[in-house]
Amino acid sequence: MLLGSETWPIRKENEVALQRAAMKIVRWVCGVKLPDRIPSKGLRERLGLDDIILVLQQNRLQSYGHILQKEDIWVKKCMKYEVEGARPRGRPKKAWREIMEKDCQTRKLNRDDYWIVIDGGSR
Repeated sequence: MLLGSETWPIRKENEVALQRAAMKIVRWVCGVKLPDRIPSKGLRERLGLDDIILVLQQNRLQSYGHILQKEDIWVKKCMKYEVEGARPRGRPKKAWREIMEKDCQTRKLNRDDYWIVIDGGSR
């Protein structure tokens, strides 16, 4: 379900849709219907799963850590690239870099802590 999620510039409505789909699968696996009114948190604990948004964030941060670790990688060069010229009208789409900055702020990480993201701080 999260294949390639490291590169998704996800919006709030995408997060909500992803959580709904994940919980539908969790309920199906547990054999529980919506009218049973069992909390989602309890079902995830029963299966030993984390919230899908946290897993998505962890995947993005892990990928970001690997990118920062390597010196001459084309993805790193693309992250720094600025497009010249006038922007189109309207609100710009979210960039992957903006989402990574938000994820790092959420987890209170700075650029020096990327190795913690990669291997859970086992260095």
